Amino acid sequence: MDKDVRKLIRRLEAQGFEVRYSAKGYPLVYRDGEFVTKLPQTPSDWRGLKNSVAHLKRHGYRP
Repeated sequence: MDKDVRKLIRRLEAQGFEVRYSAKGYPLVYRDGEFVTKLPQTPSDWRGLKNSVAHLKRHGYRP
């Protein structure tokens, strides 16, 4: 997993989000038991992490 994704997961957990992992190893983000988004597992898509962060911000994430 990319180091930026690992740092994001630590910040999410500090803000009260829950991170679970799918059967294929993708980090799935939940807030109050409700699914929010799936994080990228690799940095191959340069917009993947930015799109996920934008979606998280709409659900209360503050960078």
